[in-house]
Amino acid sequence: MKTRAVFISLSAVAALLWARPVSAQDLVITNARIIVGTGQVIEQGSIVVRGGRIATVSAGPASAPGLKVIDAKGMTAMAGFIDGHRHIIGGDAQRYLSEQAADRMREFLEAGYTTVLSGGGAAEPVMELKRRIDSGQLTGPRIIPSAPLNLNNATPAVAREGIRKIASMGIKFTGEINVTAFKDPQYEALAAAADEGKKAGVYVAVHAVSVPAMLASVKAGVPKLVHTPHFQWMTAEDARAVKDAGVQVLSCVGFGAPVFDVFNKDNVPTFRDGGKWPDAILDGEGRGREAGYKAVNARTLWDGGVVYGYATDTNYLPIKGLSHELRVLNLMFSPLDLIKVMGPNSAAWIDMSQDLGTLEAGKLADIVLLSGNPLDGYWNLMTTKVVVKGGQIVVDKR
Repeated sequence: MKTRAVFISLSAVAALLWARPVSAQDLVITNARIIVGTGQVIEQGSIVVRGGRIATVSAGPASAPGLKVIDAKGMTAMAGFIDGHRHIIGGDAQRYLSEQAADRMREFLEAGYTTVLSGGGAAEPVMELKRRIDSGQLTGPRIIPSAPLNLNNATPAVAREGIRKIASMGIKFTGEINVTAFKDPQYEALAAAADEGKKAGVYVAVHAVSVPAMLASVKAGVPKLVHTPHFQWMTAEDARAVKDAGVQVLSCVGFGAPVFDVFNKDNVPTFRDGGKWPDAILDGEGRGREAGYKAVNARTLWDGGVVYGYATDTNYLPIKGLSHELRVLNLMFSPLDLIKVMGPNSAAWIDMSQDLGTLEAGKLADIVLLSGNPLDGYWNLMTTKVVVKGGQIVVDKR
């Protein structure tokens, strides 16, 4: 899906993603309610961070003499937020990097995001943004770049070559490939891309807008679906086909639901790009039914055992995107479900389960402290006070 920004070089290797963060600190967070992300909740506990990673998570106080202390009394700790599909740079990329990047990255951190996968657009500017953050030139979330793969009228050979080019750039994900309906050549090219991706270590990500397109993508061997179909109802059998193939799905359920107070302040509903709602909704049946399909199909996938993660597919203000996505997910998911969606499931989708998604010993110290308890309601996920990324305190609004 194409979106427009409300706000509106090249060398990053995958190894940088795992490097010890710039200015990582040894610290201890005390007196926190800790939502581990595995289903466990510690009502009052401590988290010790050493060398940018979580050393211990325990109930009660922790003995850590000499460490910087964050007293989280009255606050809730959970894993840093992950947006698995976000359009980061829009418009003039060089202007964005020189004039806007610092503010835009700060907005992500203040909303609680510590990791963002770029879902579309040119790879090079995003790789440069990643380089600046990894080097400490900018402060921002962990950036995971993707690269476009155009399969329009592509042959299988062209699709394979496109995947090999992406792999040569050190990139692990394609940008979204929009699939609405299939003709044989497009299906063959997608299957070839998915096959080559398995060999080259590149995940092919498809934006399948309908249930038939989703099932065709699964049949083609695609490992990642960018978001839930918003055209036609899904059956339990459809969800089982996705689960049995090991395909992982991101939410983006806010697509179709009206957006308020982003593009105007007059309580006028808009679509995600600022166009009139529901007239401007893309690739659906119209009349706003897409919003209903999204939420119900999301629950069907979840109940079918699919690994279902979180993504906004927006490029407006991060806190607004967070609010919009969560309020729609709230229709079908419990607060505990949302923790799993945003944490371990999103980490699995971006292939970082070993490092992110839960607050467990050995994982990167990406931690958000909230003034509210998200188990009482999704709105408390928008009360970020402190953000720790890789052991570095990057936001402190206490």
